[in-house]
Amino acid sequence: MSFTLATWNINSVRLREPIVCKLLAEQGPDILCLQETKSPVEKIPTQGFADLGYPHMVARGQKGYNGVAIISKIPLEDMGGLDLASLGHARHVAARLPNGVVVHNHYVPAGGDEPDREKNEKFGQKLDYLTELRDIFSNDAPQKSILVGDLNIAPREDDVWDHKKLLKVVSHTPVEVEHFTSVMEAGNWVDVTRNDIPDGKVYSWWSYRAKDWSDADKGRRLDHIWATSDIAQSAHSSRIYRDARGWEKPSDHAPVFATFDL
Repeated sequence: MSFTLATWNINSVRLREPIVCKLLAEQGPDILCLQETKSPVEKIPTQGFADLGYPHMVARGQKGYNGVAIISKIPLEDMGGLDLASLGHARHVAARLPNGVVVHNHYVPAGGDEPDREKNEKFGQKLDYLTELRDIFSNDAPQKSILVGDLNIAPREDDVWDHKKLLKVVSHTPVEVEHFTSVMEAGNWVDVTRNDIPDGKVYSWWSYRAKDWSDADKGRRLDHIWATSDIAQSAHSSRIYRDARGWEKPSDHAPVFATFDL
């Protein structure tokens, strides 16, 4: 079974239904994982996706905030969702494919603006979310699994436009990278994107504040595709579809793709 998967922080699935449909029609991934859908599940515009050949969905949602969904050409079995750090947020959903692979879709808290949990509760929530996820993987090592989503951390020096300038900026601080790495190591996850694209600057997010975002290219790689080590070598053809960041009424994130032969 071969399938292409994409992950995309859409920043409101109802507001941006046209560009979700555009991506599905033009790029045709078999599975699309969305974050920050900002919608109750029953109000996600599923009919438009079904009309394009995507009749299957598992999702967790809430009004106006957070939210995750997996939209698919392939049948999905809903495997539930975790409430990490007891936030009561819709930030995770999992689905099993017919071949037994489990896809986990995460929207990790952004963490606010101040990288200090004593001064900024949101930063503490982000670290706690990652710590709890690490402990889950330490206690029950995942197998035959893919983890995707807006993890809100750019871990490598070449995942940001300027490593030194961003060391004290939330998403690239050493403590966040340490937590990110501990989650990856606990689950024996492989960074599929960097396995395919080992060198060079790679970004998936550009701020709305920069109207010349493409020319300035001050991006960060916040969106990730991981696979457990038992299936990681089946992944290939990783890419970031940068064009979508320039579409009308875009998300500030671009979709990240990978193909798996399993």
